[in-house]
Amino acid sequence: MVLIVESNATLAALWQRHLERLGRRVLVAQTDEDAYTLLREVTFEVIILDLVLEQGSALSVSDYASYRQPDARVIFVTNTSFFSDGSIFQHCANACAFVTSATAPADLAAMADHYGQPRLTA
Repeated sequence: MVLIVESNATLAALWQRHLERLGRRVLVAQTDEDAYTLLREVTFEVIILDLVLEQGSALSVSDYASYRQPDARVIFVTNTSFFSDGSIFQHCANACAFVTSATAPADLAAMADHYGQPRLTA
């Protein structure tokens, strides 16, 4: 299961369609409060999270996900230069990728599909 947290409903729907073509089940939240509710109710393997939400804080969503669902991996998406130095990986232990909003939806879906696969344990 994939959670998309994106304020732009059109963009979220585009990403959702690409993920569903890969056979992934997807839920969408447009605010941090919507994301918190879904994180309490549903287990996610991957979270696609816009770093700049219109309502709420993406970092708090990532932090809450780390607490509620420590195995969920977060792909951060942004159209800003925040954390362009890679420091997002120091701030968010569950971050697995950091890409621009201009990333092709098929590529983003492929990344989410990859990170959503079961991990091998030693």
